[in-house]
Amino acid sequence: MKIKSIIAVLLTTISINTAFAQSERKISVEELFALTKENHPNLAVSKADITIAKQKVEVAKNAQLPSINAGVQAYYLGDVNIIDKDFSNSTRVDMPHFGNTFSVDASQLIWKGGLVQNSIKAQSLQEELTELNYQANEQTIKLLVLGYYLDLYKLINQKKVYQQNIQLAVQRLDNINKYYNQGMVTRNDVIRGELQLSNLNLALQVIENNRQILNKQLTTALGLADTTEILPDDTLLENMPNITFLENYRQDVQNHPTVLMTQKAVNIYEISEKITKAERLPSLSAFAGNRLARPITTSTPPLDMYTNGWSAGLSLNFNIDAFYKTPKKIKQVKFEKDKAIAQANEARQMIDISVNAAYIKYNEALTQNNTLGTNKNLADENYRIMNSKYNNQLAILLDLIDASNQKLDAELQFANSEINIIYAYYKLLKESGKL
Repeated sequence: MKIKSIIAVLLTTISINTAFAQSERKISVEELFALTKENHPNLAVSKADITIAKQKVEVAKNAQLPSINAGVQAYYLGDVNIIDKDFSNSTRVDMPHFGNTFSVDASQLIWKGGLVQNSIKAQSLQEELTELNYQANEQTIKLLVLGYYLDLYKLINQKKVYQQNIQLAVQRLDNINKYYNQGMVTRNDVIRGELQLSNLNLALQVIENNRQILNKQLTTALGLADTTEILPDDTLLENMPNITFLENYRQDVQNHPTVLMTQKAVNIYEISEKITKAERLPSLSAFAGNRLARPITTSTPPLDMYTNGWSAGLSLNFNIDAFYKTPKKIKQVKFEKDKAIAQANEARQMIDISVNAAYIKYNEALTQNNTLGTNKNLADENYRIMNSKYNNQLAILLDLIDASNQKLDAELQFANSEINIIYAYYKLLKESGKL
């Protein structure tokens, strides 16, 4: 008895310390989504991709700016030898030995068949594609985290159901012991009652372990402290969501991030085709430069003086090999665009199928909930009858335990079915791109 008392005190102390170490926080679905969007590690990567894509647009705009180069040179000039063409005689000419040059050159692309503008537009489309990818990823992550959240809700409900059934099992075992002491039942009934109670306590411990695992996954996803114990919103099941007609959700598919992404991909290939065609067109550029140099070596004798000159003009360049290389590139881009169009059509059809399936599953969840609610009431009534019969020695313990297990299973299934309706609703929103 002393050992049992010490163990009980230790367990109580551990429970109290655990309770103080963890801080409870009730989180609604709206807050869950807000924290997910703000703190989920996966979305942080997607946000970084958007920032990079925006900067790539700014880099592409650099092509609209002139190129300016400035240079400074300092060098040593050796004396020059003037040699006859038959190499018979040579004359040495003294040169100013120090030379230096200052130069400034600038150029500006004026026209290249819309190459610069289309390159900027392509990067802008890539930025939009990245943002749409973030939206699609956000909805996927939201549904994933919601799944954790609702699974946690299920475990909490299951914990309550098991605790209630454990109380009934304890009361039932007390009655069995009384009947045993009165010689009304055998020791076998006592053992069965104790085994059932032991199994219920073990199942309760497994549920608590799973709750702690899910709680850790949620705190990581939401950016909360590990010591936070998340509690789902109690009012979640009080306001069951209602859906509209299937056609309304199918119409939303047109604005689904994935559908818009495939359309952007087609647009990008259209711009790529224009960029590739521009390779066959000439480029027109303006240029200007100024040069200050010494010594003057074009005079005789050389002069240790500066010369300064400037130039400005236009440059027209043709890439001749583009006329026989570019057509193959254009053909490749067209094939890639056709593939992107096919992928866009496929994506639209697959999402439409997913919306239809999610809509059916939502209605199925409602039907299951109604059926399981009836099953729960029947199981409760059956247990009440069997318990009364057993107490009046009109039924054996096995029948009572069987009724108890049916009651437990029906209560668990009904509790889960209510939460399944919530998940099916948000799954429908996600599939239609509205989560």
